[in-house]
Amino acid sequence: MRKRALFGIATRSILRNKLRTLLTMLGIVIGVAAVIVMVALGQGAQSMIEQQIKGLGTNMLMVMAGSTSQGGVSQGAGTFNRLTIPDAEKLAREGTTLAAVSPVIFSRGQLIGGAGNWRTSIMGVSPAYQAIRDWSTRSGSFFTEADLRAVRRVVVLGSTVADALFPDADPVGQQVQLRNVPFTVIGVMTPKGQTAGGNDQDDTVIIPYTTAQAHLAGHSRIGQIIASTFSPGDIPAAQEEIRSIMRESHKLAPGEDDDFTIRNQDDIAAAASGTTRVMSMLLAAIASISLVVGGIGIMNIMLVSVTERTREIGIRMAIGARSGDVLAQFLVESIVISVAGGLIGIVLGYAAGIGLARATGWAVAMPPEAALIAVLFSAAVGVFFGFYPARKAAALDPIQALRYE
Repeated sequence: MRKRALFGIATRSILRNKLRTLLTMLGIVIGVAAVIVMVALGQGAQSMIEQQIKGLGTNMLMVMAGSTSQGGVSQGAGTFNRLTIPDAEKLAREGTTLAAVSPVIFSRGQLIGGAGNWRTSIMGVSPAYQAIRDWSTRSGSFFTEADLRAVRRVVVLGSTVADALFPDADPVGQQVQLRNVPFTVIGVMTPKGQTAGGNDQDDTVIIPYTTAQAHLAGHSRIGQIIASTFSPGDIPAAQEEIRSIMRESHKLAPGEDDDFTIRNQDDIAAAASGTTRVMSMLLAAIASISLVVGGIGIMNIMLVSVTERTREIGIRMAIGARSGDVLAQFLVESIVISVAGGLIGIVLGYAAGIGLARATGWAVAMPPEAALIAVLFSAAVGVFFGFYPARKAAALDPIQALRYE
């Protein structure tokens, strides 16, 4: 039987019972639409996380406190802090793969000024911090090396803090108090948004680390050292160079464990993307269950169709149709129903994804390959669940089929 004729017969048979065909498709439609939406949400979340990680800085590396043990039990990363300003200075001086280095002193405090007060995080850094984080100012400017050396009481506000304390004015040039110490606002940073963990990067104030040590910190240890490389390809070499310089600075003997931890954006991105990918696959797997349910529905309806059309099958076989022709006819009907349901599901899935993004503000990404996979999968469902009814139809005895009432 010619393919065009076979397809035409299958199509006419499907259209003969439009409501039943539509109900048969429903499981496939819902399954494909659900898979498309879940994949779109997963891809959107992964893309958003990647953008947020890129927003952390340019080719950034972080040196953090190491771990310690008590009674043979590790207390975890960050429990043993030996990071100092001389460590950061040594990295800046000797690092050949490092474009910029800055210590980071973390603290929290109440900022008073403008419209009231605001409790926020405080970061004591060097001027290199701006280049490392690739973070420009919205107004005013960042502090300079001269401000750092002179231990000037100058502060740069994150946009969240600036908008909270100075909602209707530019705070540059204004006086604020940080832990009862007067500071002059010299700049406001451009908005960075939230991190992948949901923390507001703009809810912070930035001051020279020398000023933080003199007026706020009260200790010689620093929370973190951040650095950037000249290019992404330098990151592996830079990590090894940082490890070597830090071990020398801390006078660690060969074989002795590092008392610090080095992290880069690729590590963070891989962990975050891996988690998102697993969640996307899990959601898609759950949504795929409805495809299986839809396939079972197709098989049931096709079995009913074989029973209803037994006499028709007998007539076809009596006038020369072979078993293979009957098998192909019912198999094509099953595939057409599945593929048509898959195409409708793709349209509904894309529409639902766009509507969800507009209604909730969630990030969604519609990968074209998801549509192709959905169509192929729905066709596979049609073949898998349509084969048994088609085979049953092809195995009918023509004489018994003609006698069927």
